[in-house]
Amino acid sequence: MATPQQPTAYEPTGIPVIILREGTSRTTGKDALRANIMAAMTIAEMIKTTYGPKGMDKMLVDALGDVTITNDGATILDKMDVQHPAAKMLVQIAKGQDEEAGDGTKTAVVFAGELLKRAEDLLDKGLHPTTIVSGYKKALEYAIQIAHQIAEDVDVESTSSDEILKKVVISALTSKAVHGAREYLADLVVKAIRQIAEKRGDRWYVDIDNVQIIKKKGASILDSQLVYGIVLDKEVVHPAMPRRVENAKIALLDAPLEIEKPEIDAEIRISDPMQMRRFLEEKENILRDMVEKLASVGATVVVCQKGIDDVAQHYLAKKGVMAVRRVKRSDMEKLEKATGGRIVSNIQDLTERDLGVCELVEERKVGEDKMVFVERCKNPRSVSLVLRAGLERLVDEAERSARDALSAAADVFRLPKVVYGAGAFEMELAKYVREYANKIGGKEGLAVEAFAKALEGIVETLVTNAGLDPVDFLMKLRAEHMTPNGKWSAIDVFLGKIIDAKTLGVIEPLLVKVSALKAGTEAATLIMRIDDVIAASKRREEEKKEGKKEEEEK
Repeated sequence: MATPQQPTAYEPTGIPVIILREGTSRTTGKDALRANIMAAMTIAEMIKTTYGPKGMDKMLVDALGDVTITNDGATILDKMDVQHPAAKMLVQIAKGQDEEAGDGTKTAVVFAGELLKRAEDLLDKGLHPTTIVSGYKKALEYAIQIAHQIAEDVDVESTSSDEILKKVVISALTSKAVHGAREYLADLVVKAIRQIAEKRGDRWYVDIDNVQIIKKKGASILDSQLVYGIVLDKEVVHPAMPRRVENAKIALLDAPLEIEKPEIDAEIRISDPMQMRRFLEEKENILRDMVEKLASVGATVVVCQKGIDDVAQHYLAKKGVMAVRRVKRSDMEKLEKATGGRIVSNIQDLTERDLGVCELVEERKVGEDKMVFVERCKNPRSVSLVLRAGLERLVDEAERSARDALSAAADVFRLPKVVYGAGAFEMELAKYVREYANKIGGKEGLAVEAFAKALEGIVETLVTNAGLDPVDFLMKLRAEHMTPNGKWSAIDVFLGKIIDAKTLGVIEPLLVKVSALKAGTEAATLIMRIDDVIAASKRREEEKKEGKKEEEEK
């Protein structure tokens, strides 16, 4: 009886199986993870030196040679041409933080870097990335819960909270280039936010786009001013028009004060000079009627989004009406909110109810340019911040600082809770998270403890940038936070000593802090879950270009 044949083992036929396109590179497992962690940590290390009041600035030069000098985290990451995909993730997380809270981008990036650094140590000990990610998620949930418990409530409705808001803004401006004028700017920012904040139901809404920021170089930062209305970067269109109108009634037009050409080609046959004259007079009559309509409803100022014909300018000047043309749509909408007027698309539909009202409209010279100030509006829902500084770059930095400051104050309205900064919040949180790690125990407990160390890493960065000894101060701060009254013990980087953050007056919105912790953890866990990087090959055209470049360089 014949024995059944055993199935033969699979033998490779010698034909290669190509799955990925030629030139595709692939990194897998621990190599991929470590490469990604290294790239993200490099970005974090770059941002680290700008953190805190004693942080340094970065000079960024783009491809065209334009220079930007800043220590604003979002701006640095935006202007840097980052190539590595994992590093790009960190940049996107920072942008998300900037859009969500408007401040705290550096905290998010530094925290993500610290989490990855601690994760690397745990990977060396043999922990699986999934275990570390799970531990980080648990630690984050617990940290947010504790953050809400230790935060202090703010009654934003009462004007007594203005002092807290001012301290929040000063804290946001301390690490900026406008450090010297931070108290003056904080005053302007708080007044601006108070003016545009509106309550709907039981929630406050603050749209910082309702604060128009105008930049003009040529004076001191202390010459910056807040206008309870809008500043138009335009000049009055006709020399015979008034340059100052008090108790103005403003017509906001989205229609041109000129005769529009017909869309179809038309031909007019004229046989005698009188017909020609009547034809030209008709154009004037149409424009005169438009101006008469504006004057009949009582408009003393006309702000037009489109053009104004020379003839219309002449008639407006005769009526003593001030006019401004080609105003941006965004400025028109801000004028609507500031003056209480309504943008009209057809002049014939204009009524007295559509006119905006303000006490003064005046053309003034700011620096080298003439600008129209629409100010002292009754209850403006849109205001303007005119920023001045001696250097073009300093004005740009002042604008970035003002946006961060406005966002910080707006965040207190969105979530009326604050915590104390200068390292106090992170150290207090780390204390609770470390206790939580002991309760969890096991491998996840190690990851939770790593989260606590990462929180302390933020404080370590703060101390290091101040030129102080991080080990010494971290030990002292840990000890202080274990005492009954040490809840808000912080580091005064200027004097180099431990102090109560309440005394120091460093207050930060809870929304910014919680959002930064979420963004940092999100970035770190996202990077740690990747164990395979497949990079497509470059296009042949690009390779040819690179080859040509190399040949030219040789």
